[in-house]
Amino acid sequence: MDLLSSVCPRCGSPIGGEAFYGPCPSCRAELRAKFAGLARTVEVAEYVPKMNVTPNAVALKDD
Repeated sequence: MDLLSSVCPRCGSPIGGEAFYGPCPSCRAELRAKFAGLARTVEVAEYVPKMNVTPNAVALKDD
């Protein structure tokens, strides 16, 4: 694969020796730090089935 020489679309500085078009290494590092995905715990309410749902007749059958 050929290496490209281009201009950073974010800051406008010249970039040389990159395989793909995109931001320069310093802009990439800044973007990674700014938009880092941080894991978090989300509280979810417990599932309660609707009252209009009827049980299966086979499950209610007496032995």
